[in-house]
Amino acid sequence: MSIHFGAARQVGFVVRDIEKAMAHWSTALGVGPWFYKEAVGTTEFRYYGQDSALPALSIALANSGSLQIELIQQRNDAPSLYLDTLARNGECAQHIAYWTDDRFDAMHQQLREAGYVEGHGGRMGTRGRFAYFVHTDLPSGMIELSETTGGKGAYFQQIAAVAEAWDGHTEPIRRVAGATVDLARSSPASTT
Repeated sequence: MSIHFGAARQVGFVVRDIEKAMAHWSTALGVGPWFYKEAVGTTEFRYYGQDSALPALSIALANSGSLQIELIQQRNDAPSLYLDTLARNGECAQHIAYWTDDRFDAMHQQLREAGYVEGHGGRMGTRGRFAYFVHTDLPSGMIELSETTGGKGAYFQQIAAVAEAWDGHTEPIRRVAGATVDLARSSPASTT
């Protein structure tokens, strides 16, 4: 628990093959089900403070208890911390995320005052903003702030509820399409 930002809510992993990663997490580790969006609609993006090309992202989300696990595969060469991490460290845990409904700007300012630099940030559609921060004193400790407005918080709560009731076998990978999601009815992508 951070006295400044609350509980870390998510650990994000950058991967080269998201389908393989979801299958491993669900089969070998028993984490799921995965809610997989092959083409996430990033609508605004900055890389080190400058407007930048939009990364083409595939994202999968699942919960292990109250902690959300995120898998991220970037499918183009737009500058991002995802590609920077893959080039420097390979596939790995890339960030921890703190979530907020109403303190995004204050938390953003607090990280900057502590010497953090926003490596990239933006927005996906009408959902809340996100920003990833790096610090030279802690090169392995990337922090994400995620604003849970615009339906994002409710979506995250639904994923956690479905994970809590999951039997470990039924529909381990569920494809998500569009801006709104009925998590109980998302279609299976795999039965591994």
